Amino acid sequence: MQISVPSRDRARAFARSQAKAIAALAVLAAGGLAYWHWGMAAKPAGKGERGPAPVIVAEAGRADMAVTLETIGAVEAYTSVAIKSRVDGQVVAVHFREGQAVKRGAPLFTIDRRPFEAALAQAEANLARDRAQFEKARLDFARYQDLAGKGVVSKQQLETARAAADGAAATVKADEAAAERARLDLSYTAITAPVDGRTGAVLVQQGNVVKANDANPLVVLNQVQPIYVAFAVPERNLPQVKAGMAKGAMTVAIAAPGDAAGALKGKLDFVDNSVDAATGMIRLKASLPNEGERLTPGQSVNVTLTLSTLAEAVTVPSAAVLTGPKGAYVYVVKEDMTVEHRPIAAGVARDGVTVVEKGVAPGEKVVTEGQLRLFPGAKVKLPS
Repeated sequence: MQISVPSRDRARAFARSQAKAIAALAVLAAGGLAYWHWGMAAKPAGKGERGPAPVIVAEAGRADMAVTLETIGAVEAYTSVAIKSRVDGQVVAVHFREGQAVKRGAPLFTIDRRPFEAALAQAEANLARDRAQFEKARLDFARYQDLAGKGVVSKQQLETARAAADGAAATVKADEAAAERARLDLSYTAITAPVDGRTGAVLVQQGNVVKANDANPLVVLNQVQPIYVAFAVPERNLPQVKAGMAKGAMTVAIAAPGDAAGALKGKLDFVDNSVDAATGMIRLKASLPNEGERLTPGQSVNVTLTLSTLAEAVTVPSAAVLTGPKGAYVYVVKEDMTVEHRPIAAGVARDGVTVVEKGVAPGEKVVTEGQLRLFPGAKVKLPS
């Protein structure tokens, strides 16, 4: 009797079919378990399954809320003066230290005075000589007038005397101008601070010869009290800036990184007359007293510009505001200790407080902690 034995290929095919069947059963089992787990997790807790969810609430209130714009700015000197010599000469004295604070009129440099003193002495001598000549010409003209009245001198001689007197008078005026110019040049040898400020590095030392109005300054003097902070804002905020400027001074808070003393207060002084077409930004400047010279030109600072103030706005803690597919919402606790899912129109947010333009009334309680266990109609309990 013959016994038929399955071929090797048929055995392999049978094994593969068995493995596929087992894998399909495993996928179905895993899917069923996931569906059961998801359904149990998504199902709201029933009355007998869980107790009320513990939450922390806060009341919506009313407060004046500042509408602000935050950006980065750069500190600029209120006035920056490149000190230059107005005469040629040798520097014989430097009267300050680098980085020193100086007052207006304080001496900075002294140029050698001797050449200018000599020039002034010569101009004054010329003036004295020509005044004497003018006095002689004036007296001669007076005598010629008397003689002309008696018919002793001709009219031509009288006119010649008049011209000599007028020429001498003009020469005296020219000499007076030359003497005044010499005095000015002499005064320019004492270079003083034109404003209160702080000096930079000394660029010309004692002994150097300088030229009048040279390209290189002797020192740069920066006025830092008061001081400017320059910054830029987007052009979309320009109408708000103009409206605020029309109502009066707009306040600016300046905070330097690392300065624990707090923000400095200033006012908006300048709005540029054009928007930068490349960036869509417009340049602004604020001025502030800069007590204690806490700010230094070139420093980067944080700028907060107050655009307007919302009076008696409805506010809630920012922790109460959540964001869903349809926008912002809060959970409002009702009198029966259940929560309501309340869509809101959220406005300005600042210092942990958010303005609610629509959706919540003052005095209503909103959930600030514990929202993860909540759903519309869920029971809640407050801390005892």
